[in-house]
Order: sequence, then structure tokens, then C-alpha cells
Amino acid sequence: MHKPFQAAPDIHVLPSFLPMPGAGFLPINAFLILAREPVLVDTGIGVESEEFLRSLESIIDPKDIKWVWLTHDDSDHTGSLRAILELAPQARLATHAIAALRESLVGPLPLERVHALTLGESLDVGDRLLRVIRPPLFDNPMSLGFYDEKSGALLSVDSFGGLVPSPAEEAGEYEEKGLVSGMTAWATLDSPWAHLVEKGKFQDALNQVRRLDPKLILSAHLPPAKGMTEQLLKVLASVPDAEPFMPPNQEAFSFMLAEMAKAQG
Repeated sequence: MHKPFQAAPDIHVLPSFLPMPGAGFLPINAFLILAREPVLVDTGIGVESEEFLRSLESIIDPKDIKWVWLTHDDSDHTGSLRAILELAPQARLATHAIAALRESLVGPLPLERVHALTLGESLDVGDRLLRVIRPPLFDNPMSLGFYDEKSGALLSVDSFGGLVPSPAEEAGEYEEKGLVSGMTAWATLDSPWAHLVEKGKFQDALNQVRRLDPKLILSAHLPPAKGMTEQLLKVLASVPDAEPFMPPNQEAFSFMLAEMAKAQG
């Protein structure tokens, strides 16, 4: 993991960057919103759980967390979920109802603490409303993000993610050509169904983001993007016509493993 940083006065990022041999890095972000009722958004990856908890504790006493917003039940978002719920005994788990049920199959989960979310609702966290949204691209049908009406931040789940050449604290630090190619690669990998959509309906989904006009886009897989909404929407609009992602064959996978072993010493 990398050191936490602030994306906005009351929003902290808990970042990690997963090396992707031959393709750069995949950012993996969780977020802490210091609302009147503090909200932790996602819980990192399991192999970094100890580091994740230390990073979190450098910002807040976990006992003070009131909400854990689980965007979806993929393993790169649930790594410290159970540990957090133990450390924050008063916290409610805000998530898609089916995501909670599926996650309970992995291991014990206090379902009585689940606050089920659905589209059209908002979560009141004391000093702001978090308006539930479905991101325009997703790899899990349980994906639920939100628009923070106080800060103007859009939590876009996996949407607007990208493979990046190096760790950074803002998406604007990257050269545009590299950012476009990295976002396109991620979108075609993570949401292969985008090649099958009716383009008019997909544009409607992008326009929903445009109408929100967020000041800040918080993706689980890209550094925070400030004032870049139109630029990022343009990239996503091109995804249905982009070259489909092809997973590595055995030879390429063996090369990736060898490179990862070198990187780990």
C-alpha cells in the first residue's frame, strides 16, 4: 500500500497500486469520508489487510466509523471487511442486498447490520446525503456508487478505472495519451459487455454522469480525477468501438509470473 492522502478536505484515499507486468499498475482505492457519520468505502485487498488497517488507523479510530459502504462483493474490495466490522462494532454495512447475501457465503457476516441500498435512494450520513447511483460501466451487477451532494464527489466504483504507468495522487498527473490507452484497456477488460450495448442507451448512461457535473470523480481503479469529467466521459464513449480485450494465453501468463517474481525479489 501507499501512504493515505486527501482528495478533498473531508475525503481521504487509501491507495494501493498492483503491478501488472508489461502494462504498468492497477490502482486499488478505498476511501474514507469524514462526514458527521464517517463512511469507509470498500476495504482493500486481503493480502494487504494489516497495512490497510494501519493506514486507516492513522486517520481515524475505527470505532468512530458509522458506515461501511461496500460498492460490490469482488475480492479487491472486501479484503478487510470482517476485520473492520469487528473494530467498528457500531458501523452499519451499506451495500446491495444480494452482495451482502453472496458475501455471507464466503464467511460469517452480521447480516443484521446490513443496510440494503437500491437505486433512487440516498443514505443520510449526518451532514450530507449520498445519492445511490449505478456506474456507467461495471464488472459486477451488484455495483452501487454514490454522488456526495456536499462535496460534489462521484464515487464511480470500477468505472473510469485505468492501468497507469506509475503511482500518482491525481489522474491529471498522467500524460493524456497514456491515460486514454490505460482507461480503454481497463474498460475493455473489466466490462467486456460494453461491445454489445446499444450506443444510444450507453450514451444515456454517460449523460447521467454529465448531468451530475461532479467536481471530483473517485474511481476504485484510478487516482482521483478533479475537473476531468468531460475528458473521462469521452474515453468511455469510445469503449464500444475499441478493440476487445484478449486475456493472456499460457505463454504470456508464464511471462507475467516470471516478471512478478523478479519484482518481488
